[in-house]
Amino acid sequence: MSRERTVKSINGYDTYTMALARLADWGAVLFGGWLAYLFRFKAWHIEVERYSWAVLVFLLLVAIIFPVMKVYQSWRGKFRHRLILQIGMAYALVGLSLTFILYFFDLSELYSRIWIALFIAISFFSSVMIRGMAYPLINRLRLSGRNRREVLIIGDTQSCYTAMMSVMNNPSCGFDVGRVILLEGEDEYPFAHFQSDIEYYHRGEPLEVTEREVWLCLPLERGSEVKAILEDLSLTSSNIRYMPDMRDFRLINHNISQISDLLMLDITCSPMSGASVVKKRLEDLMLSALFLVVLSPLMLLLALGVKLSSRGPVLYSQERVSWNGKPFRMLKFRTMAASCEGGGVLWGKASAKPVTSFGRFLRRTSLDELPQFINVLKGDMSIVGPRPERTVFVEQFRSEIPGYMQKHMMKAGITGWAQVNGWRGDTGLKKRIECDLWYIENWSMLLDLKIIFLTACKMFIDKNAC
Repeated sequence: MSRERTVKSINGYDTYTMALARLADWGAVLFGGWLAYLFRFKAWHIEVERYSWAVLVFLLLVAIIFPVMKVYQSWRGKFRHRLILQIGMAYALVGLSLTFILYFFDLSELYSRIWIALFIAISFFSSVMIRGMAYPLINRLRLSGRNRREVLIIGDTQSCYTAMMSVMNNPSCGFDVGRVILLEGEDEYPFAHFQSDIEYYHRGEPLEVTEREVWLCLPLERGSEVKAILEDLSLTSSNIRYMPDMRDFRLINHNISQISDLLMLDITCSPMSGASVVKKRLEDLMLSALFLVVLSPLMLLLALGVKLSSRGPVLYSQERVSWNGKPFRMLKFRTMAASCEGGGVLWGKASAKPVTSFGRFLRRTSLDELPQFINVLKGDMSIVGPRPERTVFVEQFRSEIPGYMQKHMMKAGITGWAQVNGWRGDTGLKKRIECDLWYIENWSMLLDLKIIFLTACKMFIDKNAC
């Protein structure tokens, strides 16, 4: 288990910190609405009732959108630049939502655009400033010995050592290692340079626990020993956590699930379940509709260019494989002569395939992919996700490349983490799959927005586009 995952799993008790963060953001919104009104209208009180209602709607949007954007899941004991980006993205989405609501109900003319812009900006900076002052203070309190929990670690040498080093390297997480109890016969050499008390576990003897947390650190193949240890811990009221050593597993969206009365450890699961499916689909619908409207003049010009450059249809469709291995017809602007599009199936070597002069421009700029926003609206694809492959190559690669089929745990995308990192065109397929699996494991709406932004920046400069 990586150090980041360990810290994430042990840091879940910051409920009060997260509650305070929510209250701080709500306060920032109320303060931002009032101060923006003061700057715009030179009045100390919001005298126009509709502005008060706009502040309340904004507050409601913040309460809904901020948790969706995982603003309150970024706490690691440090105030990071990534958190500022998350807050900024969340406020941008809230601002877009408020603007949409005003236009939808034909209320936009009733509100000052300067007030709305100031409102969003002041609220954002207030949220950032509150965290910028609060997080270092909380860190100092923890480092000074307050708001901390002492931990008893029980298990084999390697797993205990990994857990102990993770805690020691992240002192602001709020835990201290009090004792380490190794299984009988375990070598305590890695702990020789530390002052922690090292003891040995003797099966059948009740364990006296004074620490508030007990972590059982054993690999899965030794899981049968956990039951015996739990029996010897039956007299303690401390929190008990099991931390299996799973560093040799390829884990995707791992978690704990309860089905009926059964507890299950999720090893490899799609993140697209429950509310995530709805969030991802809403994101795709809203953004693809927006992009199609904004880009429609450009797409008409490109369609005209395709038609004038060679005979044949403007669009070209090809069978690809998406979510759960389901085939679909992916759309692109035609870049080859109509007589060549149905030619032999050959993976890679895109630069060697015959293309029209206009088609070469489309491929170099990735503009041939724009019709895939129609696929997104239809539900065949997402804007962001693993790039889809043709059926014949899926059958070939599934047995050749480890983890290849796991990339179909999400809908295929127009762009993805592999593409913005340069792994496209005639580049290594294994590295692409690693990027796709990393994206599936770390998926979030913020990551999707980041990838869309990077794609727009790299569209005309990617040397691997072809």
